[in-house]
Amino acid sequence: MPPKPTSPAAKALTGFAQIAPAFDLCLCDIWGVVHNGVAAHREAVEALQAMRARGTTVILVTNAPRPRAAIETQLASLSVPRDAFDGIVTSGDVCRALIEARAGQPVYMLGPDRDLPLLAGLDAPRVSPEAANYVLCTGLFDDEVETAETYAPLLAGFAARGLTLICANPDLVVDRGGAIVPCAGSVALAYEQVGGHAIYAGKPHPPIYEMALAMAQDKRGAPVARDRICAIGDAIRTDIAGAHAFGVAGIMVMAGIHAQDLLEASWDARHDWLSRQDHVPTYALPHLVW
Repeated sequence: MPPKPTSPAAKALTGFAQIAPAFDLCLCDIWGVVHNGVAAHREAVEALQAMRARGTTVILVTNAPRPRAAIETQLASLSVPRDAFDGIVTSGDVCRALIEARAGQPVYMLGPDRDLPLLAGLDAPRVSPEAANYVLCTGLFDDEVETAETYAPLLAGFAARGLTLICANPDLVVDRGGAIVPCAGSVALAYEQVGGHAIYAGKPHPPIYEMALAMAQDKRGAPVARDRICAIGDAIRTDIAGAHAFGVAGIMVMAGIHAQDLLEASWDARHDWLSRQDHVPTYALPHLVW
């Protein structure tokens, strides 16, 4: 990742409309911004609809370890209307390309059955930990009671054998209905800490942004300059770091995984907290609103 920027700390916004004319493309995080895993944030949905109404292309970019079709189905179940976005790119989409490059190799999948669509149609035989050539981590088997430490012996064994771990969701944690639960990124980090090699499919790494930009440019029928792109998210480590790495404006939604540090604080306290992070957003607002 690039070093911490020396530009001024985040500018406070009351709504996206204040800066809307500056952007032709918005790359928007989903979980923590558009919904919390239980219900959609209505004002965020309305903000995305307003962006599109004024001509800004909206691509939802998520570290969900499932193909975009599954995420679109989930959004519909949470009453997020289809006219709130132009397209979706997931870390699952990027991850499938990494799996395709290992066609035929036996894989151990560490993650819940709900993520099995990630492997649909791919030549990726699932095997036991002992028989695997590589590891695919989509999450924890039970993220309500387990942590990365639960898998310490398993990870140590993989590292000793020199197996690559593909992390389908680089997020460390996510806010699920007000509860913070661990994600695949926490397992991948633990794997690296014991000497293992991990490959990350999603944010903050460039491939997911390149895929989103290509989708947007195809839909617009024209290139989009980097200085006309913004990336909205609620996580410094993935969303804001990823925006910086891709050379676009990062917009921080404070009501997400950092809410405990930010929402009850004054702007001066928020400003101080944001300025001390490794990646400082260009703009910040409590919730995504128009």
